[in-house]
Amino acid sequence: MSFSVGIVGLPNVGKSTTFNALLKRKQAAASNFPFCTIDPNVGVVNVPDERLKQLAQVSRSKKIVPTAIEFIDIAGLVADAHKGEGLGNKFLSHIREVDAIVEVVRAFQNPEIIHVAGKISPADDIATVNLELIMADLQTVAKRLSKVTSDAKSVDPKSSDGAGKALLAEKQVLEKIKQALEREQAARELQLSEEETALVKSLSLLTAKPLLYVLNIDDKIKDNPAILRDRLPGNTTSIMINAQLESEIAELPEEEQENYKKELGVTETGLDKLIKASYQLLNLITFLTSGEPETRAWTVRQGALAPEAAGVIHTDFIKGFVRAEVINWQNFVAAGGWSKAKEKGLVRTEGKEYKVKDGDVCYFLINK
Repeated sequence: MSFSVGIVGLPNVGKSTTFNALLKRKQAAASNFPFCTIDPNVGVVNVPDERLKQLAQVSRSKKIVPTAIEFIDIAGLVADAHKGEGLGNKFLSHIREVDAIVEVVRAFQNPEIIHVAGKISPADDIATVNLELIMADLQTVAKRLSKVTSDAKSVDPKSSDGAGKALLAEKQVLEKIKQALEREQAARELQLSEEETALVKSLSLLTAKPLLYVLNIDDKIKDNPAILRDRLPGNTTSIMINAQLESEIAELPEEEQENYKKELGVTETGLDKLIKASYQLLNLITFLTSGEPETRAWTVRQGALAPEAAGVIHTDFIKGFVRAEVINWQNFVAAGGWSKAKEKGLVRTEGKEYKVKDGDVCYFLINK
């Protein structure tokens, strides 16, 4: 299971620089112009996981296969994009299907890089971008509500017809969401039931997706992160990265990067921070499989039962699931692999109700 993240932000906030640095790619245009590109930049990277090397060494695996994450970098938004300002907001369709949204927010000072609003204000930038996402969703919801309202005119509220009831229920939840958006409230802030969420899932509302703020900082803020406290709205999930520094590191040959990071005192890259935060935001965990052919990482939602985890490997495994042999990865490494771990009684047998945990090494027995 791989997942995708859409990157949004105002122009000249370091969005494409962040994309380039995190993905070590050079094709995303990064220039000192408000409207540099309208086409999305897409990159897929392997999720770094040091556990894989240790497991592969023990299992003498022929190859290592990490899980992956896809980043989609779109054009910069500006105030009143929904009214046609700048490049407009049509390109937001490129991130309708992503699992989460990352908003890059400028928190660095550089007089040589213009700010479209003329001042550095993370809180104002966040408000601008979020309003544009809300307005894009409002257009989507209003269009769908118009059609549903028209179709619902022929439905008898007292009828027991299932399709008719579903149509009326969708109309009701669309009206609720529309009212919230008109109040400039994100869809994710509404308390929707599972049934209501399912009714509007196909709309892929932007403001219903989990949101993470990436604050692009400079050395001044790095040394005093408290500077940002008064610049952000409350209840925000955020991480801080120095995109320029990340870009400098990414430019170096791989063998030189570790030494440079040590010199700078950088223990964790921006990519590592972003992946960890994204996993937490999406409520995801990683389980592992390890043997001589390969050692591989797999991503599932937290709380996933063993058959669901097996189904990530192959959908047929869900129906044919019999049981799972499970061991924590550290115990697997310490014991020296499957055979020795079984001899020491460290391998557990789990059934269909077992909730897979992060770091579990699993072997699924399937009835074919």
